Amino acid sequence: MGGVLVAHPSAELYGSDRMLLESVRGLVEAGEEVIVALPTSGPLVELLRGAGADVTICPAPVLRKSALTPKGFLKLVAESLTGLRDSWRVISRVRPSRVYVSTLTIPLWILVARLRRVPVLCHVHEGESSASPVLRGALALPLLLAQRVVSNSAFSASVLGASFRSLERRAVIVYNGVAGPPEARPARESLDGPLRVVYVGRLSPRKGVDVALDAVSILLSRGVPARLDIVGTVFDGYEWYERSLRERVAGLDLEGAVTFHGFVPSVWEHIAEGDVVVVPSRADEPFGNTAVEALLCGRPVIASATSGLLEATAGYRAALTVPAESPSSLADALSDVGERWTYMRTAAWRDIELAEARHSTGTYRREISAAVATLPARRWEQATAQTRRVAVPTTPERSRA
Repeated sequence: MGGVLVAHPSAELYGSDRMLLESVRGLVEAGEEVIVALPTSGPLVELLRGAGADVTICPAPVLRKSALTPKGFLKLVAESLTGLRDSWRVISRVRPSRVYVSTLTIPLWILVARLRRVPVLCHVHEGESSASPVLRGALALPLLLAQRVVSNSAFSASVLGASFRSLERRAVIVYNGVAGPPEARPARESLDGPLRVVYVGRLSPRKGVDVALDAVSILLSRGVPARLDIVGTVFDGYEWYERSLRERVAGLDLEGAVTFHGFVPSVWEHIAEGDVVVVPSRADEPFGNTAVEALLCGRPVIASATSGLLEATAGYRAALTVPAESPSSLADALSDVGERWTYMRTAAWRDIELAEARHSTGTYRREISAAVATLPARRWEQATAQTRRVAVPTTPERSRA
C-alpha cells in the first residue's frame, strides 16, 4: 500500500490528540496516504476519517507511571508481547513507506518499525526534567532508534539532551499549531458578579487542579467573589483523584462556586464564558496548549512559571506566571486580573493576533509533513498471493466507516 502509518496512544481529544489530528491533516494535504493506528476507538476516530485518513485499531502498550509498580510492570510486559504481534501484523498489512510515532509513550512502534526496516520519526510531546535520571533515560532511549525526532518545544528537546546529547542536537523544534475558536468574542466589559475562572485539561495531580480550588477558596475568604469551571476528565485509574477533588470542594465549602463539566468535545464556549483561564501545573509541562487556546480566545491566562509553560506564554501582555504549587500566588494573580480588568481585557484581545501568528495550524502542518518527507521511503517488494494470505491478520480488526 505505501503511505504513512501514524501511531498514537489514545483516541480522545486532549492536547496531544488534537496535535495528532493536525499532523494527519498536514500529511494528507501533502498528498500522503495516511493510516492511523489507535489502541481503542473514541471521538478522535471520526475526525481522523473526516481529515482523509484511514483508521485501524491496534492495542499497544502505553507507558504510564503505573508501570513502575510490580503489578503495573507485569501488565506492561504482557501488553508488550501482544502489542508486538499486533503491530507487526499491521505493518505487514499496511506496508507503509514511513512510520510517524506521535509520542514517546508508545516506544514499541519505534522498535517494530526498525525491525521491519521502515524509516520512523518520533514526535515528542513530553518533557519532565524533575523525573529521575534513570526514568528520563529509559523514556528517551528508544528515540536513538528513530531516524528523525521532532520536539514541540525547546524545553522538551533539552530534557532529551539531559539523557542523550545527540537527541537534543538532532531534534527539530516545531511549535504546536493550535486552532482557535470559530469566532472569538471579547470578554465582558465589566466584572459584574463573581470572577469566572476556567480550568481546561486532564484532572490529575500533576495538573494542579487542587491548587486552583485552593486559590478560589482564598479569594472567597478575602471577600472576592469568584467561581471555578473545571472542564476535563481523569485518565483511567485516576478516578480517586476526581473523588478527592470533589471531597475538597465539600471540605472548603465551595459547592456553589465550583462546577465539574467533565469532558466536552469543544472547549471554546466554556473559555468564552470565562474571564480568565488558569494552568496551575505542579509538574513540568512540555508546552502549554491550554494557555495558547485561552489567548486565541482573547482571555487572560495565569500559568505556573515552569518548563514549557514559560515558553508558551512568553511575550504576551495578558499572560501571567506564578510559582507552581502556590495557591496564594495564584489567588494574588487572579485578584490582579480583576483589579486591572480594563487593561487585561484589552491586552488579551490584542494578543490574539500574536497567538495566531505563532501557532498557525497551516505552518504546523507544513513543517510536520516536511519533516516526515525527509525520511527515506521504504520500498516493499511485490508480495505474492501466498504472502498476502499469510499477512492478513484476524486481529486486530480494521476500523472503517
